[in-house]
Amino acid sequence: MAQACRDYLLRKGASPGGVNYGRVIIPMSSSDPNPGGAPHGANRLLRFGVFEVDLAAGELRKNGARIRLQEQPFQVLVALLENAGKVVTREDLRQKIWPADTFVDFDHSLNTAVNKIREALGDSASSPRFVETLARRGYRFLGLVDGASAHASVQTTPTAFAVAQVNPPIAATTRLHPDLHVPVPHRGLVRGLFGLIQVMYLCFYLSALYHLRGVDHVVTGFLTGWTATLLLAAVLVTGAVGIPLRLYLLSAVAFDFRKLGANFQRMFLFVLALDQLWAVAPFLLLPQIGVGLAFAATAALLYVPFSERTLVRLGYQDG
Repeated sequence: MAQACRDYLLRKGASPGGVNYGRVIIPMSSSDPNPGGAPHGANRLLRFGVFEVDLAAGELRKNGARIRLQEQPFQVLVALLENAGKVVTREDLRQKIWPADTFVDFDHSLNTAVNKIREALGDSASSPRFVETLARRGYRFLGLVDGASAHASVQTTPTAFAVAQVNPPIAATTRLHPDLHVPVPHRGLVRGLFGLIQVMYLCFYLSALYHLRGVDHVVTGFLTGWTATLLLAAVLVTGAVGIPLRLYLLSAVAFDFRKLGANFQRMFLFVLALDQLWAVAPFLLLPQIGVGLAFAATAALLYVPFSERTLVRLGYQDG
């Protein structure tokens, strides 16, 4: 009886899956041990950054915690992941996820789905880290994707969204930063380097304040009068101010505070002035390291605030 109904629907031109308010429904047989037609052993996980897409369960997870994402946005995300680094046109998405007999406002539905994806990933349309919009064309997934799916999650016939390769596409592996035009490194490396810089400055401040008498001795050794007093006061004040600043930056990058990029841009001039002043810190060790090494260390420290800004822009493009 079920087969006869199915044959009747096919003769009438209806899809055996059917459509229910714009939602694609895949018929599944209780006797089919592998719903969706995916080959046995196929990898059903797609990973990018701290996120993971479980195709079998239909779930998006971040660091193992499930993120709520509705079905259509999830399907759009899977389509983009399976074509990472490639342009996925709006028409391709319409044919894949919104069949011709689905009566919905496609443009509004697709825009809403992409916005929900960006919200779930903490992404931005203006400075995308994952989903890039190509005006009047479609979308492209920018991140590196690990894993492969031998089958799309919403239909059982081959489409333009065929199998994603196990190795990331070349276009994805050579992605450049939109502003800096350099290959985008792993965010963990960027955050680690930025955190190490903050630790370095914390060591400067704490060491100088702890050995304040020694600093006074060094300063008075080559300066006299009010200039020596002024320099010693600058060390004391900037060290006391710099400690909470570095602790804030260190905790922000440790907890991956998403607004760090914007906040650092606002405070950059202050950080620049502070770092330029402390670039002469090697001269406090003049008796131990000599003039040449002190000049070399100072020259390197003069560049550090600009490297901090670059690291923040690499790791927090939304800022």
